Amino acid sequence: MAEPVTFPDPEVAHQVSEFLPDGLITAVAPRGLIERINGRACQILGLQPSDLVGRRLEEALPFVDASGEPWWPQASPWQGLSIRTGFREKVVLLPNGRDLLITARYLRPVARGPVVAVLVGVRSADGRRRAEAEQAALISTIAHELRSPLTGVKGFSATLLRRWDRFTDEQKRLMIETIEADADRVTRLITELLDVSRIDARRLTLHARPIDVAQLFGRHVERIVASGHQGTFTTHVGVDTVWGDPDRIEQLLANVVDNALRHASSRVHLSSQPGPGGAVDLVVDDDGPGVPPERRELVFGKFWHGRAPGSTGLGLYIVRGLAEAHGGTVVIQEAPLGGARVRVRLPSHEDH
Repeated sequence: MAEPVTFPDPEVAHQVSEFLPDGLITAVAPRGLIERINGRACQILGLQPSDLVGRRLEEALPFVDASGEPWWPQASPWQGLSIRTGFREKVVLLPNGRDLLITARYLRPVARGPVVAVLVGVRSADGRRRAEAEQAALISTIAHELRSPLTGVKGFSATLLRRWDRFTDEQKRLMIETIEADADRVTRLITELLDVSRIDARRLTLHARPIDVAQLFGRHVERIVASGHQGTFTTHVGVDTVWGDPDRIEQLLANVVDNALRHASSRVHLSSQPGPGGAVDLVVDDDGPGVPPERRELVFGKFWHGRAPGSTGLGLYIVRGLAEAHGGTVVIQEAPLGGARVRVRLPSHEDH
């Protein structure tokens, strides 16, 4: 025989319900009168406890389904099958047309016994609607970002296949280089999208250890020289060691440096500086147009594109995600060179 259900002290139940992030409404048998409603439910419904307490659940909350039919007869908490324990999240409408997400739990002191209380969870559908809209916008943006380079790859490869003999070796080389560049962009975009998904899901695995800053900067100088960059790139090591995951710090710095190179007129300066409390600042300055104060947070969003070409729009979003995963921060300031300064602050070894 099943153990009887025991209910908590009313004051404890009240405190617990007020702590919940969702709305919670409690109705009790035998008449199905609402006994308690928490503050979050009042906020979502736009009502006061006095508007609901003491009224029958079905009358106080006259939910309807998408077709406009009364919803409570479908749920049937008091007269339904004795094996029912509630229902999962459903979308219902209020008479004013506002949609809500609700769940319910039917409390039975003994298995298959009568329902003695119904707990109704209430959520606003606005948050889900915003999330779905953001997801749709993100999918649309990803499709656009992938389509552009793939269109170039398809166009040039088709042209080469049909008219190979008509092109000079120089023309062939230029088209093949364009195909390679577009393919690299697709690969980079896919790699960055995977990083974004790990950051959003908080699934980044970090193996922090001391990193030699001079060697770190040296690798970036070699990479930039090998790329044929024509401007001036200088470094200054003010702090010798920074703590972090070597691969992720390398990626973080590469994204910041590449962003600076795209926007700089001719000069980029990379330095390490002591920060407060033993932190280390990795600072990248450029002499480009800079970033207005009102846009400095926007550039860390997904698919933010500045004026310079060649960006996926994910680089600085990943920079912030990697910095925060290390317990650090990243901000954009005005650089002494006249352009933008990106300051990445990483905590000391003791803070890891």
